Amino acid sequence: MLFTENAQMSDLIHDDYRLLQVISRFGVSLGFGDKSISEACSASGVDTTTFLAVVNFIQSEGRLPVEELAEEVSVRELVRYLQRSHSYFIDFRLPAIRRKLIEAIDCSAKNQITFLILKFYDEYAAEVQRHMDYENTHIHTYVQLLLDGKVPSNHEGYSELAHQHHDNHATLSKSSHELKSIIIKYYPSDSDTQRLADTLMDIYIMEEDLFTHCHLEDTLFAEAVHALEREVRCRAGKDSDASTAAANHGRTEAESSGELSDREKEVICHVVRGLSNKEIAEKMFISANTVMTHRRNIARKTQIHSPAGLTIYAIVNGLINLDEIKL
Repeated sequence: MLFTENAQMSDLIHDDYRLLQVISRFGVSLGFGDKSISEACSASGVDTTTFLAVVNFIQSEGRLPVEELAEEVSVRELVRYLQRSHSYFIDFRLPAIRRKLIEAIDCSAKNQITFLILKFYDEYAAEVQRHMDYENTHIHTYVQLLLDGKVPSNHEGYSELAHQHHDNHATLSKSSHELKSIIIKYYPSDSDTQRLADTLMDIYIMEEDLFTHCHLEDTLFAEAVHALEREVRCRAGKDSDASTAAANHGRTEAESSGELSDREKEVICHVVRGLSNKEIAEKMFISANTVMTHRRNIARKTQIHSPAGLTIYAIVNGLINLDEIKL
């Protein structure tokens, strides 16, 4: 069933307990009595249309047409919702599950399997944090520029960012499945079975929550950002011909003068530090093909093709300190 703004907020929770987290992540506190969804959202300063879009998207298991939902949602409200979701996973859910894992085992026992499994869990938690750090520093930063009405320059655009974003989601899903399998198959038999089963249930619930979070990002949020991106670029394209010509002339002069973009300068620094294309891609959260494109542009602009030559260029132009270079 799809909820409308006149439905009681409490009905959401009675109908689907998962929506408790949605309510919390929008910043709506419990204790809303018999208020309708519209009244409760208004009291908390939340956009009702965006709230309903997320609620109904999750309630329908992601089967609603996102093209229609994305036209009416507030991207700014969605970003706040996603950032609160990140805080929940990183600051609360993952640490809570780790504490439960420790309580379920005898940490004084000299069982290497126990510590290896804890290490695997820590690596998984770190992977989730890296993924969400990427979203906060790249995806959301890019979207904030669009919300400010700016067309980001020297940037791959949302499609390139979203491609890496989607790949990260697939990796998280595989890691979560592997984590569950290891605990089920190999956790020490002398552990507290009841506590361990309870912890495993928490992992399953978190996995489902994380999957829903990622699916919303890949569909509803992505569609809303694409719409915003088109709108901002369209507005920018309606500027006066003189302004557009001047901007294009400026870019042409920058190209002919060999001026490097900030991203290209960053690539040079990584090359000088001895990183491979793959390592640079991981460091900058872009694809290896994009790194190669940057390197071709750097060679064309600077007429320098070797790492040694780029090292000298970087030092002379103050891009890197001498003590950062591996000689």
